[in-house]
Amino acid sequence: MGILLDVVRVDAKPDYTLFLAFENGEKRVFDMTPLMDKKPFVQLKGSPLFTKASVDYGTVVWPGNIDIAPETLYDRSLPV
Repeated sequence: MGILLDVVRVDAKPDYTLFLAFENGEKRVFDMTPLMDKKPFVQLKGSPLFTKASVDYGTVVWPGNIDIAPETLYDRSLPV
């Protein structure tokens, strides 16, 4: 199990990358491309909704009750 850190800010780009800020001050980038053909993220593929990502209770969420766990974001992202 990864480190449990809340996301405090997200900036979603049209190329399916998420620029993230975590509560410990780290800034990281997460590539959503490998997940975009999988449920539930396939609903966001090719849609302007992807860039509507926001932070809710420490995790990244999208319209339509789509979210991704903060520990996944942290463990699979790269520092910037």
